Amino acid sequence: MGREASSGGDGRSNGRRGDNSIYPLEINPTAPPPPRRGGDDFRPFQRWFPWLVPLFIVANVVVFVVTMYINDCPKTFTNCVLDFLGRFSFQPLKENPLFGPSSFTLLKMGALDVNRVVHGNQGWRLVTCMWLHAGVIHVLANMLSFLFIGIRLEREFGFVRIGPLYVIAGFGGSLLSALFMQTSISVGASGALFGLLGAMLSELITNWTIYANKFAALLTLVVIIAINLAVGILPHVDNFAHIGGFITGFFFGFVILIRPQFGYISQKNAPLGYHSGLIKNKHKTYQYVLWIIAAIALIVGFTVGLVLLFRGVNANDHCSWCHYLSCVPTSRWSCEAQSKSCLTSQNEHQLNLTCQDSGKTKVYDLSSMTDAASQIYELCVELCS
Repeated sequence: MGREASSGGDGRSNGRRGDNSIYPLEINPTAPPPPRRGGDDFRPFQRWFPWLVPLFIVANVVVFVVTMYINDCPKTFTNCVLDFLGRFSFQPLKENPLFGPSSFTLLKMGALDVNRVVHGNQGWRLVTCMWLHAGVIHVLANMLSFLFIGIRLEREFGFVRIGPLYVIAGFGGSLLSALFMQTSISVGASGALFGLLGAMLSELITNWTIYANKFAALLTLVVIIAINLAVGILPHVDNFAHIGGFITGFFFGFVILIRPQFGYISQKNAPLGYHSGLIKNKHKTYQYVLWIIAAIALIVGFTVGLVLLFRGVNANDHCSWCHYLSCVPTSRWSCEAQSKSCLTSQNEHQLNLTCQDSGKTKVYDLSSMTDAASQIYELCVELCS
């Protein structure tokens, strides 16, 4: 368009009659640039239609529904919550206050259990656990957060970047959790969600020069992250998954969320024939430095973490204070893991269970049990709750 417009203006041949010579086009370097190719709707960065984040949300909800179907609370208990839902009813609140399945069902579906990962060659649990949730409250809280954070990021950066970011951050959260939380099982997408928050922070830092109101944005983001991490010091919350996911997302954001500079984009989209001075670099030097440091940190971190995990190392043995990052004991709650082991004795068709932690004893009818192994475990959990 710029070249066509110039044919009727300053780019004409010399106006003297009888002179057929063509003189070169002169461009005033101080004149404002003509309109960019693309017209008034020019945008420096492409906007994407978000479809992957909604798909991931649907997948998490479907997995939870399938988990509840497999759980089938009425098969084992007579005091299920909302028992009119049939096999979709929830475990007794003493066992699961989040309105969800039993621990045994979560284990069967792929919850993170360090013993099974290390000694049972079930490393896949580091990935599957991020698609499971402990209850309705758990899945709703995570998916609402994912909706608000993920949609914004996918619009800005597209599914090709946000998909791997979500999965790799979740894997990083599972890895750190497995190194520190070795006496309990873990499920949830929180590690992946904290990875998105970490990536938002690193994206703001690496693209610092192209943002307006950058300090206000940085302060807001830091406050949100600090509040969410602070919630993790409550009992029964796996804050190591949050921290691991955040660190992974923070470093990975430097690698995949780097943006070119505005000067480079302006030159790239300038009309043909328009000269705007020196050629601009696509990225700043500091962006390349952060990219290299982050990539090295990710490779080293994952390599060392996986080696330590599959060697059976308990990270708490090498860090006496790290357990406070996940739970801080107070007069209102304890951070000690509750025992879920029972002594059993059988008399014909009767099963006697005694909780080793509380000493409570109860007698059950074996003849009504179709899957004795799993049902005994669930009865033990209920008895010790």
